[in-house]
Amino acid sequence: MDDDALISMATAEMLSDLGHRVLEAHSGTNALEILRGGIVVDLVITDQGMPGMTGTGLAAEIRALWPPSSDHHRHGHADLPKDGTLALPRVDKPYGEKDLAAAIASVARIGTA
Repeated sequence: MDDDALISMATAEMLSDLGHRVLEAHSGTNALEILRGGIVVDLVITDQGMPGMTGTGLAAEIRALWPPSSDHHRHGHADLPKDGTLALPRVDKPYGEKDLAAAIASVARIGTA
């Protein structure tokens, strides 16, 4: 999820190149609409600095609606909350395909631990 269409497209393309099926959302509300539609999603990658609902807010909503959830948080310039309540993994911008692959692998390891 990213409100910047260019970043969203580039990230979707990198994820597709890595063999993943990608659904794009451009707001937290849009992401929740997609998820409530019954599509099974293994991983959510979201920007933190979003209008209306932050990436952390989206992750909290997802965990409340579908616990436990695997999500991955990508971070640009916005500050993440320091309380550690969600303990979200992150990838700093700018990132490339190798960065996304490593982040997904780390989340997969966490999910199987």
